[in-house]
Parts: sequence; structure tokens; C-alpha cells
Amino acid sequence: MRKLVLLVALGILAPLALTACGGGDDGTTSAQTTSTTTQAGGGGGGGGGGGGGGGETISLSADPSGAFAFEQTSLSAQAGNDTIEFDNPAPIGHDVCVEDSSGNEVGCSNIITQAKTSLTVDLKAGDYTYFCSVDGHRAGGMEGTLTVK
Repeated sequence: MRKLVLLVALGILAPLALTACGGGDDGTTSAQTTSTTTQAGGGGGGGGGGGGGGGETISLSADPSGAFAFEQTSLSAQAGNDTIEFDNPAPIGHDVCVEDSSGNEVGCSNIITQAKTSLTVDLKAGDYTYFCSVDGHRAGGMEGTLTVK
């Protein structure tokens, strides 16, 4: 259901983004960058750092050879609205998804090939796992740890 909502939202926003770019055709092409914003599941209960503000930009890239691997196996960030800038120079499609310590997915980018995209997620302090959701890629080792303070 979450992916369906995401796809509908992207379908509505993509034409607006393309219209805003404007300009003439200079004969070059570039990959489209997509930004997705999601909220990490909060649940009730006490403390634990807050999301909502702060945050930072985190760089993540896929192995350029096409291997089922990220070049970074661990990342860290501050709590808040964190943006993962994902670069996939490989000729094989990859995405980046984030799940919390309970295994709940809190965000996922589009699958891209030889392009860049970004994923913005509102994260609370804790440990998260990032991974590629393309069939077989995570099982092949394409995942890492994101520590949010």
C-alpha cells in the first residue's frame, strides 16, 4: 500500500518537476533525480531523540561494477529529516530502502540505473538498516547500517 501511494504521488509530482525545469534542448541528457519524503514510525512511549528538524545529507553509492554491494557499509547521521543522496553508476538497477530496528520500512527510493536519486526520511535516534530491495540484491549482501544520534 505504501509503495502504491508513493507511486501515485510521484506520478503527480513528476510532470510538475519537469515543467519547472523549463529551458531549451541543448542536445544533452541527464538522469532525473527523485526525492521521496517519509516519516519513520513513531509509536507511543517516552523519550528517544526527536525527528522533525535538523537532519543532514548522507552520501551513499552502489558498487560501480554492478556487484550487489554499496560502497559504504555503515553510515551515521543526526536525528531529523535526513536525505540520502544515492548514486548508482552501475548498469544494473538498484534502489535504497531504510528500515528501523523492528524491520519496518520507513522509506524507499526509486530503482535507478546509472543515475542519482535522493530519499528523505524523518529519523529518530536509533539503528537502521539500509538495503537494496531489488530481488536477490539484499540477500546477495547489498545492505548496511545507519546509526542515527
